[in-house]
Amino acid sequence: MRISKILLLAILMAGNSLYAQQLNRPKLVVGIMVDQMRWDYLYRYYNRYGSTGFKRLLREGFSCEQTMINYVPTVTAAGHAAVYTGAGPAMNGIVGNDWYDRASGKSVYCVYDSAVSTIGTGKTTAGGMSPHYLQSTTVGDELRIGTGFQSRVIGIALKDRAAILPAGHGANAAFWYDDATGNFISSTWYMNNLPAWAEAFNQEQRAAKYIQQPWQTLYPAATYTASTADDKFYEVPIPGEDKPVFLHQFNKGKDYDLLKYSPLGNTLTLDFAKAAIQGYDLGKNATDLLALSFSTPDIAGHSFGPNAIEMEDMYLRLDKELGAFLSWLDQRYGKDYLVFLTADHGAVHSPGFLQDNRLPGKAEKMGRATALNEAIHKNWGIPKAILSDAGTQLYLDTAAISKAGVPMASLQQFIKVQLKAISGIGDVVAMDDLRSGYLPAPYNSMYVNGWHAKRSGDMMMVPAPGVKNGSIMGTTHGTMYPYDTHIPLVWFGWQITPGSSYRPVSITDIAPTLSALLHIQMPSGTTGQVITEVMPGRK
Repeated sequence: MRISKILLLAILMAGNSLYAQQLNRPKLVVGIMVDQMRWDYLYRYYNRYGSTGFKRLLREGFSCEQTMINYVPTVTAAGHAAVYTGAGPAMNGIVGNDWYDRASGKSVYCVYDSAVSTIGTGKTTAGGMSPHYLQSTTVGDELRIGTGFQSRVIGIALKDRAAILPAGHGANAAFWYDDATGNFISSTWYMNNLPAWAEAFNQEQRAAKYIQQPWQTLYPAATYTASTADDKFYEVPIPGEDKPVFLHQFNKGKDYDLLKYSPLGNTLTLDFAKAAIQGYDLGKNATDLLALSFSTPDIAGHSFGPNAIEMEDMYLRLDKELGAFLSWLDQRYGKDYLVFLTADHGAVHSPGFLQDNRLPGKAEKMGRATALNEAIHKNWGIPKAILSDAGTQLYLDTAAISKAGVPMASLQQFIKVQLKAISGIGDVVAMDDLRSGYLPAPYNSMYVNGWHAKRSGDMMMVPAPGVKNGSIMGTTHGTMYPYDTHIPLVWFGWQITPGSSYRPVSITDIAPTLSALLHIQMPSGTTGQVITEVMPGRK
């Protein structure tokens, strides 16, 4: 009898001990996205990085070296949505920065919402931004639910879509940059007025101070050997400048939009992020999430292209700022914070650069709706068979085609013949082609993952490798090729064991991995898998 009592007491004590344990989570999660950061930027400028920024992340963190985007189109809105929902456009509904809406017959912007109002510009204006088009929950939404809404979720970026889509539906706030005032603003989806700390930040008018500062190279220009010469015919000048060369001035316009081309756009973003961390006292009561995106590398990158001195200097400066930010987080949270760094897409080399170096690739205008409609009208009698060619997709007027008695397969074949005669267009596929596995792997699945039944087009134009949509100048993105789809992914901080893996993982694996680390349900539309190498206790 005495032995039985002792055993019972031991069991009760063990149970109480287990019950008393607290679930282990970091105080703060910081998701860092660098807009248009190709994976090779981690290493192209590696020898010039300091020890506290990108090198520290790689040295002390875990790098997933073969992280690929697994859908098309590879654009900003889709990338930011995919990272935080764990799903591509087929599931989360964000098929582009904008898309053609059949119901209204108009193009819609991915975060525009006529039902909310803009706040923070000095006056509340009708028509604002929200995540209402996003059809999946995000990691932040699930974190809020999983902690009884004690966790706080904040999105910050210069671009509205880069702040809103990562933050999700249930976020406490999302803030983005207003070109007209230089303020960080928001919408009534989140709040009726900006918090006092944000108002105080805007009153400092940092944008007005930063835009007065010219951009000169951090080091002597001759030392930028990873880049081409400063003055290249395929670089696009910043608005207001005659040539795309240093020294760059940004105070030539009446608005503050030019600051988004300057590295100081990254500085302003980090300034506001630190103000938000302090203003909300993030990490005080529960695990909080800050979704932070740097928009400037993309905005400047579109003009200068991946091989310009400006982009090398941009990343050398960002490296220093990241290092200082990590040190600041160290002082505030010790070892109790988690960071992941990734990108929404990469970028193609400027066609002018490719031509200069006898490499394959060219510029091609992919928008072909007008010419195709003329040809279809002439041959088939349908005045406007193609409603839109948004995002290299063709939206067909199926009702008009059916009314004209034209077999859909015949019309699609006609369109294919017309477009495939253009050298820069590698192929043209219809959704039925994709269902039958028409394109080689993995490209076929990428188009399937990016196709949304209600928002995508009926046919897709597939550019050839190295082909840029538009002119030979600058850069863009959006395709299925590695220069657009191979992105960095580095995990750092709380419970992360240093190391690296070359196992292929997808952009949609980030959200379920973060969910597993935080012991919360993965987002509702998730298709990705947990990256087991990142998990604590791995061998």
